[in-house]
Amino acid sequence: MVDVEQVTPPLAGHGEGPVWCPADRRLRWVDMLVGDILALDPATGVVARRHVAPVVAALRPRSAGGLVVAVERGFALLGDDSVELLPEVWSDPSIRMNDGACDPLGRFYCGSMAYDAAPGRASLHRLDADGAVETVLTGLTVSNGLAWTRQGDAAWYVDSATQRLDVFAFDLATGELRDRRPAVDVPPAVGTPDGLCLDSEGGAWVALWDGGALHRYAPDGRLTAVVELPVRRPTACAFGGPDHADLYVTSSRLGLPADDRSPAGALFRFRPEVPGFPAHPFAG
Repeated sequence: MVDVEQVTPPLAGHGEGPVWCPADRRLRWVDMLVGDILALDPATGVVARRHVAPVVAALRPRSAGGLVVAVERGFALLGDDSVELLPEVWSDPSIRMNDGACDPLGRFYCGSMAYDAAPGRASLHRLDADGAVETVLTGLTVSNGLAWTRQGDAAWYVDSATQRLDVFAFDLATGELRDRRPAVDVPPAVGTPDGLCLDSEGGAWVALWDGGALHRYAPDGRLTAVVELPVRRPTACAFGGPDHADLYVTSSRLGLPADDRSPAGALFRFRPEVPGFPAHPFAG
């Protein structure tokens, strides 16, 4: 039986995108639809909140210091007291960024979705260290979890509308995602796959929206662990702490009935048997 700890009160309306930032030993995540970044100091339990933009979808630490973030229709670079908004990637106000991660080469990817989740309107975009942006996948619906293996030779990916976890081969020489294949079919009865992260053995932990749980799938696709949570809509997960042994889970109150009395919007934490490893930083 895994002991799941509620780390914070229900601070976020739509908590998403957790990542451990080793430079200051903080766990950061977003309150996406109000455009805030939250930062937990695990040593004290104190959470700081920083407003960035109308929407903040995902973030990663930068190797030179600061953060790279995905805002509603593009990317931004953050310093301690500065926000540099980069040129918008698209102008359509009905589509927003949703979730992202960095590859082993230090490039930041973020996928989009239509606000009404209309099929086929989303894409996966990549921000390179020099500021160039490339669209690497199109025809998506709700681009969600993305994470590279520790060796860097493969990436797990979720387009939530497919009810699947897919795996890409990743060419470290060319930086290309290729040979996409289905790895796990998630039954709709157990929830919709959302954000994910990988542990040091290559196991994929995925948050199940409307499923109230995290599932772990082995590299061969076998379900090896189920961790139930006291909220209906967990959204994403990330390993944190100095040894990357704690798994943090964000959650959402979005769309829940007014009489819901769960701690939806809180941050949770538990310690799996297998630890994680550091997230790749942005090279720009």
